[in-house]
Formats: sequence, C-alpha cells, structure tokens
Amino acid sequence: MIHSMTGYGKSVLQLPTKKITIELKSLNSKSLDLNARMPSIYREKELTIRKLLADKLVRGKVDFSIYVEATAEDTSTQINTPVVKQYIRQLKEVVDANDIELLKMAVRFPDALNTVREEIDESEWRAIEAEIDKTVILINEYRRDEGKVLENDFNKRIVIIDTLLNEVIAMDPDRIEGVRERLFKGVEDLREKYDENRFEQELVYYIEKFDITEEKVRLKNHLEYFTESVNSIDSNGKKLGFISQEIGREINTIGSKSNYAPMQQLVVQMKDELEKIKEQLLNVL
Repeated sequence: MIHSMTGYGKSVLQLPTKKITIELKSLNSKSLDLNARMPSIYREKELTIRKLLADKLVRGKVDFSIYVEATAEDTSTQINTPVVKQYIRQLKEVVDANDIELLKMAVRFPDALNTVREEIDESEWRAIEAEIDKTVILINEYRRDEGKVLENDFNKRIVIIDTLLNEVIAMDPDRIEGVRERLFKGVEDLREKYDENRFEQELVYYIEKFDITEEKVRLKNHLEYFTESVNSIDSNGKKLGFISQEIGREINTIGSKSNYAPMQQLVVQMKDELEKIKEQLLNVL
C-alpha cells in the first residue's frame, strides 16, 4: 500500500500547569526536509525528536511544532528580595516617598529580579514524547488515507493505458499491411522494372524498422510491474517513478515508429494518462 507525503497530525497534552500542543504537517519533497519549532526549554531534545521523525516519516517537507500555553501560575522569574530591600533603604535616604513608590522604583534597578533557567522535568518530557508518538501515528494515518486515494487513481489510469495498448495491438496488423501497400504503390507509381528479390529485402527492412513487437511486450510488462508495485506492502514512490519512466520510453518509441495516424492518436492518449500519473507520483512516499 502506498502512502502520500501529504499529511497532518495534531495532539494536545494537558499538564497541571500548562497545555502543550504538538503539530505535524508534511508536503512532498525528494528527501526529508524537517523544520522544528519549539520553546527553548525543549531545544536540548531536538536531536532526539529529529531522529524519531526521520525514522517514522522517512521523506517529505515536514513542519514540527510544540506550542506551550500556561494554564496556572508558573513563572521562572523571582524577586531578589535582599537586593530589593537594600535598594529601598538607599532610596529612603534620597527620596521622600512611601514604601509602595519606593518598591516600584526598586524593582526597576539591576538584579532586582532573578530569572531562573528552566530545566526539563523528565516525567513531563516522557509524557511529551508519548504525545509526539501519538501525533506521528495520526499523520501516518492521514498519509495512508491519502495514499489510498492515489492508489485507486494509479490503478484506474494504468487500466486505461493497458486498454489503449490492447487497441494498439489490435490495429497493428492493419498498420503493417498499410505500410506494405504504400511501398508497393510507390514502386508501381515509378512505372519502372525492379528487382523483386531486392524489393522484398527492402520491404522486410522497412517493416522491421516499423515493427513495435518488442515495445508492446515491454510496455505490457512495465504496466504489470507498476500495478504490482502499487499494490505491494511497501510504499516506494521513487521505484514507481523509475517504472513510469520506462513506461514513457516504450510509449514514445511506439509513437515514433508507428507512422500511422490512428495509432498515434492512441499514443497521445496514453501519454496524457501517464503524465497524470507522474504528477501524482511526486506526492508518493
């Protein structure tokens, strides 16, 4: 089953003093392009997060975010009481003001407030890590559902190309006969004698030049291989991309060799379906 690289996952963790929202978004990319946004307190865990996401998401342009919203009194800034008291005593010697006014002035001075560096609480981090795992599961479910839509579209278009190929196969004898008749008519129009043996040799050469038997067989095999790969357990967009290139190569060769308008019209339709497949393959993991 294939997976899309497009996905979204969101999970909310409610802790005693804060609400933590974890969000994951992903779009298509040739490799893993991860952008992580989080409060500075969690930066030391960034490498751990990146490794986890790389293992689980594999490819895609991924935006990972942690948002923290305080839901209770929880501050890392504290009043430096001894320093503030010392400021107030000094201010009383130079300013005639009440204690409230002196306090307002004192807290504006250097070192009146201490900012305590927050440390990660390990039990809190374990809860956050579990929530990240949950968010990864959600985005992968989204990718799987999107992949199912792509899988159905690919199977439908491969069937269309296969149907068109069968029409090409059915009309090929008429095309070869048409080539033979045109050559005979061309020679007759010259109204000159010709070496029948040499003409037969030339006829065989031109018919072989226009022969598309190998291309028809290879294209049939490529279509079957594409379908088999789409419906396999693993999702491999790069592999499907390589197969689609081979499909395109055989279709183009049939078109260049056909020299037959009805067949070339079918080739154009096959190319159109293949281009739609290639566009969607850019989203496949």
